Amino acid sequence: MQDQTTPVTASVHPMSQIESVNVEISVVLGRSVLPMAQLLRMGRGAVIPLDAGEHDEVWILANNHPVARGEITINDDRIAITVTRPADLFDYMAGAA
Repeated sequence: MQDQTTPVTASVHPMSQIESVNVEISVVLGRSVLPMAQLLRMGRGAVIPLDAGEHDEVWILANNHPVARGEITINDDRIAITVTRPADLFDYMAGAA
């Protein structure tokens, strides 16, 4: 005898499934290459120079994948990032500022 049960389908709207996914957003201000010996000697208060200037764009990453470029905005004591354009993966991999 064949099973005559009807499969149960979820009545959940597809967007609600997407909206429940967590994405980690990171912002990369700049990069630096240091010898491991120098890094190990660093202590609290050490300064690491970056390859970025004050008005350079930052990289916006979603789950460590570049998705956009942006600029730093400061309002009172809050720091925010304004998205300026889509990311170029090749520039990111090449270390472009």
